[in-house]
Amino acid sequence: MFHVPWRCELLIVTGFFVCLDSFLSLLTVMPVRVLVFLWRLLASKRKYRRLRADELSDLASLLVLAVGVTLLQQADISYIYHMIRSQATVKLYVVYNVLEIFDKLCQSFGSDVLQVVLNSAENVATCTNSALLREAMRFLLDECIAIVSFVFHSFIILAQSITVSAAIRSHNNALLTLLISNNFAEIKSNVFKRLAKDNLHKLAYLDTVERFHIVAHLFFVLAQNFLAAHEPWLNAFAWNAGMVFVCEILVDVIKHAFLAKFNEIKPSAYSEFLLALCKQTLTSQSKEIHKTMSFVPFAPACVVIRVLIPLYAAYLPGEFPWRLVVILFFSILTCVFLVALKILVALGLLKHASWYVTRHKKKEKLLHFD
Repeated sequence: MFHVPWRCELLIVTGFFVCLDSFLSLLTVMPVRVLVFLWRLLASKRKYRRLRADELSDLASLLVLAVGVTLLQQADISYIYHMIRSQATVKLYVVYNVLEIFDKLCQSFGSDVLQVVLNSAENVATCTNSALLREAMRFLLDECIAIVSFVFHSFIILAQSITVSAAIRSHNNALLTLLISNNFAEIKSNVFKRLAKDNLHKLAYLDTVERFHIVAHLFFVLAQNFLAAHEPWLNAFAWNAGMVFVCEILVDVIKHAFLAKFNEIKPSAYSEFLLALCKQTLTSQSKEIHKTMSFVPFAPACVVIRVLIPLYAAYLPGEFPWRLVVILFFSILTCVFLVALKILVALGLLKHASWYVTRHKKKEKLLHFD
């Protein structure tokens, strides 16, 4: 039982960076691939060429992001924020739990929707000419379903982020206590459940995705503080955000420790889960993270882009020529930062995965030798 926390946390942290890598790929690699594809399409002398599956998938992803950010721009964050702060604590507790349930449902449904879109793109790219129209219509229908699903999920995450913002920026601690107590309620609902080893594996991945969403919520709060705070806020934000994050870690550790004890699952199971994740990373299957971890980065990406747009706009000058120059400067700076972060995360993941798999093989050889 006492060996579970360290191994569980190592799995969740590694999974978090796998999610971050997928998130950064959506914001960096995918747009670059779309630009390269459009450049080749314009430079090509061929009048007609059927799009490949990866090209269709990238265009579909870009469309989801564009529609999601555009619709999120219509949401009045200030109005929603003040409406949430004015609610009674009990009502807010119910609302936050409902949002959390919908978030988990959207995660599960979104991974299936994304896989359907990828399969439809593959069918369009490989079907015969006679079946092209039918497959293209099916692809468009699947894309529409994906847009509705991911945009709805984006609004759910936005509402959660605003709730966390209201809790952290509140002068009394009632809302913050509500969020923390809601985390500890997970222990009550999970520790005495009978779970198989595979189900525990899925639960660990769900906790990983939840950890990533919490970081997205805290990033949203940080950006909102830059925009709206008129008094010193950094120390209070760091303290409250740290409390939320530390409580989440404690809840996950306690929950998995008691689940492993109650279901008589050895701590080595978490090492097996981590080994499987590292092997998946090394075999370049991290792009299929939506299958294994039920993580689809579209909704968090839409929310992050939505909150960055007004943050950048607040620092733009009024004059047109300088405004254009600053927009270009911010765009280049953001792209460079995201690409550098993507490279660092990807290299770090590969190095860690390689080290862990090699370490496991050495252990197996020693055991076999003995």
